[in-house]
Amino acid sequence: MDDTVIVDLYLSRDETAIRHTTEKFGPRLRSLAYAIVQDRQTAEECENDTYWEAWKAIPPHEPRRYLYNFLACITRHLSLDVCRRRDRLKRKAFVCELSDEMEECIPAPDDVECRLDEKTLARLLNEFLAALPPEKRNIFVRRYWYLDPVADIAKRYSLSQSKVKTTLFRCRNQLRDRLEKEGFAL
Repeated sequence: MDDTVIVDLYLSRDETAIRHTTEKFGPRLRSLAYAIVQDRQTAEECENDTYWEAWKAIPPHEPRRYLYNFLACITRHLSLDVCRRRDRLKRKAFVCELSDEMEECIPAPDDVECRLDEKTLARLLNEFLAALPPEKRNIFVRRYWYLDPVADIAKRYSLSQSKVKTTLFRCRNQLRDRLEKEGFAL
């Protein structure tokens, strides 16, 4: 079923919207949640919570052209919230590793200027990603959005782990340089 039709079902408050969403996006959303929480049952709960949050968020949002991205964003936030609650005192190693990697090139979220410039930062990040060659962009997004392990990314794109790590390192440096050039203090 087309995304526009599914969004129309949400807008008309037709409960079949959830069934169609599950059929079309369920496995991908569950996989995204599992990559973060590392537990099948919890991933299923995050997937189900995504449908409830989407039900509450549509309307006012009408994500006709980006329904999967809208749902994935919800799933990702719910999954990370589960990790934070579950490991409030001791964060999961993979989340810490990714946070450490990105701290080098993204301003701290508690910085007042960062909050004020959030839209500028989002625009710059989107421009940065759009300017990357497709392979580098895919590697960067798989690592920092989907939280895929380096080994999985290497396998997916038939690359060595060393190549993936080098690509990520260089992309982070390019992003940091771009943000510093635009006036973000890192």
